[in-house]
Amino acid sequence: MIAGGFGVGKTTLVGAVSEITPLTTEAVMTAAGVGIDDPSKVPGKGTTTVAMDFGRITMADDLILYLFGTPGQTRFWFMWDEIIKGAVGAAVLVDTRRISDAFAPLDYFENRRLPYVVALNRFDGAPMYEIEEVREALAIPSHVPLVLCDARERESTKNVLVTVVEHAMIMLRAQRDQGQLVG
Repeated sequence: MIAGGFGVGKTTLVGAVSEITPLTTEAVMTAAGVGIDDPSKVPGKGTTTVAMDFGRITMADDLILYLFGTPGQTRFWFMWDEIIKGAVGAAVLVDTRRISDAFAPLDYFENRRLPYVVALNRFDGAPMYEIEEVREALAIPSHVPLVLCDARERESTKNVLVTVVEHAMIMLRAQRDQGQLVG
């Protein structure tokens, strides 16, 4: 899963890395979002994901990842419970211009015990922080990987996905060894 707040770059990430033409469900923003979403902090944002984004990437001969980008608007979050079924792990994208938007997605995966990584998506003109500053501000546990990324660049997004898979495998082994396998 690729998750995060409104306008954080989920659709861009899926599009940058998918080896197939991504399925997107972008729709023009309407009056329904007034008072809910604040597009003023996302210059040029005129559309939003209303269901999900879908892509695919072959990481190795025996490893194909199906990418599901979640909708960022809270009124569409009911879909997350469907998208999470069968997920190996998640990447939570963070925009440092709106860092507080990351709390809800982080809580979502933490509460469901799905392995996740945090990816700081670079935006032109956005404030830059040290990784440990972000970890502390968002109360990200020390075992959760935190990486820098640019959702527009294929290699950068591949690095995020490799980190998700590696972290998920580590967490799965740890749960198995402790007899705590989940669903």
